[in-house]
Amino acid sequence: MHNVNTPPGSELPSSRALLRSTAIAAGVALVLLVTVVLPAEYAVDPTGIGRVLGLTEMGEIKMSLAAEAEADAAADAAAKGSPAAAPAPASATPATAPAAPVPAPTAAPADPAASSDVTRVALQPGQGREIKLGMREGARVSYEWTVEGGVVNSDTHADKPGTPYHGYAKGRNQAGDKGVLVAAFDGRHGWFWRNRGRQPVTVVLRTSGEYQDLKEVK
Repeated sequence: MHNVNTPPGSELPSSRALLRSTAIAAGVALVLLVTVVLPAEYAVDPTGIGRVLGLTEMGEIKMSLAAEAEADAAADAAAKGSPAAAPAPASATPATAPAAPVPAPTAAPADPAASSDVTRVALQPGQGREIKLGMREGARVSYEWTVEGGVVNSDTHADKPGTPYHGYAKGRNQAGDKGVLVAAFDGRHGWFWRNRGRQPVTVVLRTSGEYQDLKEVK
């Protein structure tokens, strides 16, 4: 037989001590959840400590990347579900003469209703920002954007109530793009850029044509 040495009851922790240790551990876990986990994973920072430590920005990037991946998946699913024989939607195309016969070009006065803007969009590493134009169906906008300091990924798309995403074109590692954006419907049409590089960049967007307003989508 083996002798088992049982410690005397005086050396065992009391119920009060066990409850106190449990409460302390739970309190520490709660503090870590509020100050570290929530800001770093979900960009939720009720105390403001996560912002000071840089964890909230990490969470914002994670949430933005998740939203971008979800939008890409939705666009791919919509593209796969489209009938093969259906005509392609209006899209951003190079600024060339239309295929249909047209009269010989003549000098015409500028359209007083046309809008024109130059917009600068600064992007930190990992950051994404979106610019949208309010346009009517069939409206046309000539655009050109260039990147100062690097390259970006881009997604040209539109949305309206009931249609959260309508894709025109996507690009990876682009230094710029230009063409004519033709609105497929009444709604908001424009560009999303993300800086996947390690240095800050600035996208310079020039727009001219038939749009009511230009806004950054937050």
